[in-house]
Amino acid sequence: MYLEHVKSVTAQPAMEQTRVQLYLVMLLIDALLVLGSFFLAGGVYRDQWPLPFAMSMGWAFLPIFLVIAVYQRCYSIRALDEPRFAVGQIALALIISAMLCTVMIFYAKAASDFSRVMLSLALIFAFVGIAITRFLLGFLLRRKYGPTMSSVLVVLDGGPEIDIPGAQVVNTQSFDIVGAHADPKSLDQIGRLMRGVDRVVVSCESERRPEWATVMRGAGVRGEVLSVAIQELGAIALEREGGKSLLVVSSGPLALHARLYKRAMDLAVTIPALIMLSPILLLTALLIKLEDGGPVFFVQPRMGQHNCLFNMLKFRSMKVDKGDRDGARSTSRADDRVTKVGKFIRKTSIDELPQLINVLRSEMSLVGPRPHALGSQAGQKLFWEVDSNYWQRHSLKPGLTGLAQVRGYRGATETESHLIDRLGADLEYIRNWSLWGDIKILFATVRVLVHPNAY
Repeated sequence: MYLEHVKSVTAQPAMEQTRVQLYLVMLLIDALLVLGSFFLAGGVYRDQWPLPFAMSMGWAFLPIFLVIAVYQRCYSIRALDEPRFAVGQIALALIISAMLCTVMIFYAKAASDFSRVMLSLALIFAFVGIAITRFLLGFLLRRKYGPTMSSVLVVLDGGPEIDIPGAQVVNTQSFDIVGAHADPKSLDQIGRLMRGVDRVVVSCESERRPEWATVMRGAGVRGEVLSVAIQELGAIALEREGGKSLLVVSSGPLALHARLYKRAMDLAVTIPALIMLSPILLLTALLIKLEDGGPVFFVQPRMGQHNCLFNMLKFRSMKVDKGDRDGARSTSRADDRVTKVGKFIRKTSIDELPQLINVLRSEMSLVGPRPHALGSQAGQKLFWEVDSNYWQRHSLKPGLTGLAQVRGYRGATETESHLIDRLGADLEYIRNWSLWGDIKILFATVRVLVHPNAY
């Protein structure tokens, strides 16, 4: 199984990182222009450079404007692609900010020093300055990046060609997308192709559309399938591109700001935790080494976000010659493979602590669906054979803990219902994600660190 006949061999640019940098530059320029407009307005109005009251108003006006501008999507992909939209939103943000500023001045009883003429001049100067920079930025971005700042991948898999300006096109031949659902390595290859892409458009034969839809949902990308009408995909929207109908079948679960919040919380907790837990980590490593002289860590490939494989770290709790790298056999309560030290660290969940390093590497998150071993089975079936929705749990980073764990769904999956319970909790978590929800799950995890099913 492989992808071949790549029509555009250039690697997908790190467009999201570039956009974030541009948002910060735009915000900084806007802030300087707003302050500069009050400086200029004060000088024009009173012929004093600088006018202290004008600068005081500028510093009071600036944070209000920036908050409103962010809310009005003045720093968004559409604002980068469409200068007219950006300028319109900036005008609206300036007007709303001026109204709020006027109300604050009224309630602060500073109206005697307030100058409507000076504020109006400042607003005009700020609008003109920001509008010019937006149109100039739009011109420069179109010259460098093309018509859009979004990265688009078009996958041609037997369907009609579609022309999307600026898109990278991949032509697949002899690729068994149907069999990819039972082949994690193939999913890893597809996931890496789609990773970092804002939008994936697939043109394929009708019988292959459901498989592509499932893969894209699991990859956590905005996925679209070229189609006339396919109800079984569970499409969430219909769009038009190049005169063709496109059904949107999946959408990334978290917006950029949500991912930033989640990553900030991961780092804010993980770095102090590694420092504070270092004595326990070192002592555990020493005890494992002293017991049988084997390696301290058990490294196992697990399926992560975007259906991409990563090496998950755990303290080794089993005998060296009886390790189960594929995870085909679930650990039982009286498992003869578990060492004496391993029995304790599994019971107390200490064996999971090295995954804080995975969190630091951004391979995992503190909270998310738990990553499963590739060979894990429920009853006599592999996990993905039990429920076709299984791969959708990988649209978020896997977690040290998750909703399923705090609800008590952990330990061996002896029956298919055990997996279905966990999968239901994982998909519920993805649908209803919030930062506050992550915080509640972290606190709830403390209650289940020692669990009767942890063996």
